[in-house]
Amino acid sequence: MNQPRYQRRKEDRPEEITAAALEAFAKNGYAATRVDEVAKRAGVSKGLLYLYFKTKEELFKSVVRSFVMPRIDTLIKIIETSDMSSEKFLRGPFLDFARQVPGSPISVIVRLMVAEGPKHPDLVQFYWDNVVSHGLGAINELLWHGVQSGEFQRSTVSEQPALFVMPVIFSVIFNLLFSKQPIDTDRLIETQIDLLISHLKGHTT
Repeated sequence: MNQPRYQRRKEDRPEEITAAALEAFAKNGYAATRVDEVAKRAGVSKGLLYLYFKTKEELFKSVVRSFVMPRIDTLIKIIETSDMSSEKFLRGPFLDFARQVPGSPISVIVRLMVAEGPKHPDLVQFYWDNVVSHGLGAINELLWHGVQSGEFQRSTVSEQPALFVMPVIFSVIFNLLFSKQPIDTDRLIETQIDLLISHLKGHTT
């Protein structure tokens, strides 16, 4: 049986507040989310929330650190330690990761960045520095390894790791805008990755 939140350990409170912030951001967006709403969702007072997070910006960064960065860091670690070929990795662990993004907390942050990023450049920069640049760097290493090993031909595709991220971002944005006509994101992402790999291997069909 779950304990009431006020009976839980103090160590749990930052995690509960961060989870509540994610829920509020997903529902309202960043600008419209109020700190007192996050506190209410977390079952804590507004004053207690400010004890852990001084600003809404800190709350956002905590959400990214808690729900996004660990997923990216895990993928990077697998890339760095895997002995798979680049193609097998792209069709295996990377594809599994990419398929999970549209329904994950990462999709919430992507939506916020697209909708509200221009008004909050500091948050966009934080996300770039801690998530996007790391992910693209890891994919770039994977593609370069494929070129060096002879798996892939060097081309514009091998030098543009963002191409492997674009079908994921497109899936998130499309289903946000056209929720009544959603697309099969799994199939779309797999098809796009397959096309990119075919190009890298020099296939014309």
